Amino acid sequence: MIKIALIPIDNRPICYDLAFDILSMDKDIKLFAPDLSILGGLTTKTDSEKLLSFIDSLSNIDYFIVSLDTLAWGGLVASRRCEDSYSTAKDRIDKFLTTISKKAEKILAFSSIMRISNNNINEEEKPYWDKWGKRIFDWSYYLDKSNREQIENCVINKIPDYILDDYLNTRKRNFEINKYYLSLAKQGFFDTLVFSKDDCAQFGLNVAEARELDAIIKKEKIKNAKIKTGADEIPLSLLARALGGEIKINPIFTIPESKDLVSKYEDISIFDCAKGQIELAACTIDNENPDLNLIVNNFEKTQGDLVLGDIINKNNKKINYKKPYCIADVNNANGADQGLIENLLKNDIKDFFGYCAYNTSANTIGCALLAAKTKFLALKKGTYNEDAFKKLQFIRLLDDWVYQAVYRKQVRDNNPNFLETLQKIEPQLNYKAKIISDFLNYYPKKISYSLPWDRSFEIRIKLS
Repeated sequence: MIKIALIPIDNRPICYDLAFDILSMDKDIKLFAPDLSILGGLTTKTDSEKLLSFIDSLSNIDYFIVSLDTLAWGGLVASRRCEDSYSTAKDRIDKFLTTISKKAEKILAFSSIMRISNNNINEEEKPYWDKWGKRIFDWSYYLDKSNREQIENCVINKIPDYILDDYLNTRKRNFEINKYYLSLAKQGFFDTLVFSKDDCAQFGLNVAEARELDAIIKKEKIKNAKIKTGADEIPLSLLARALGGEIKINPIFTIPESKDLVSKYEDISIFDCAKGQIELAACTIDNENPDLNLIVNNFEKTQGDLVLGDIINKNNKKINYKKPYCIADVNNANGADQGLIENLLKNDIKDFFGYCAYNTSANTIGCALLAAKTKFLALKKGTYNEDAFKKLQFIRLLDDWVYQAVYRKQVRDNNPNFLETLQKIEPQLNYKAKIISDFLNYYPKKISYSLPWDRSFEIRIKLS
């Protein structure tokens, strides 16, 4: 029995439920996580005392997967909003890590490089972002790109000094904490340490910080530290890494001539994104004799974004599903390619090792890889749970396809009556769910839907 403990980024289904849903496919894995009620959310922080009590209650853990943002600040969103000082956060971190080190054989940790959102939405940022966010992004972007004319245009927009000072002080504080984590990694405290570039562009202060951290890693030869584009999928990739059993993966791009294009919200090509996720999951690329084929449903010219109404659906063409296969559907950010789904639903599930299409390309690929690797190893060991696999895929298709790609816009457009709209469209969701049931030969007795952050983006789907 492999015992793994997880400290999630926050209480979203994709950060909490998904890990349990995937690892349940292997009867030989026991996953421990704090109660959902004590984890941070959109406007709340993790209860540090209760989290410490949870950690203290554990024993003989093989792998501890740790969100350092949760330990230091109370969650991913809190890491951008929290007013605590560097010294306060460091003291809290030291207390947590001392306890964790007594509980686990190996610690795999991750911390975000604070994002710079390219809009004036302050839902996950400090209050001033609703007026100055886009200007701060532009200023940061062109400062890193060294475009003097554009920087001057940003200055003309007159970002107030007190706002810029607060923003830069928060960045500096988080950056100093990340450098502290590097010093711990150099001492060998972490088996693996990952810095995640969350929602980034090709230029910006966050990208500059990533370069500086990378320079330290190379100069100090810190072999157990890595920098990856992404965020929410990093714990999933680390879970895959903890499972061991190196697997050979063959990434197959549906549009191979476009694999060097860059996805939305990322700063690297889709090929490099897939390569990085495969390596972080402790797998290797093998195009000739793979154990698994990772079908990356990429985009031809630019990635669609269902949130922004930029919908790109391919023609329903026949895809050559080499066996066994899993699918990372990144044609659109934030939802499925409906043409691909129509094609997929015509196939049987004999050699099917999973589908994912949630949020960014890194999110999607990391999720698909953990699911496929878990199933592959469980089949090999004889500990595979077929019902758990079908449950996982039922939820992913119902979320990534039916909700995100088809019906989420209705919920989003009825702001602020999100829940009311969700309740109205339940019959349509359940109608599509029947199609998924027939595909998987999996029929839950009851499906319930909720919006845990009281917005349209995250839906929690519970089955009974």
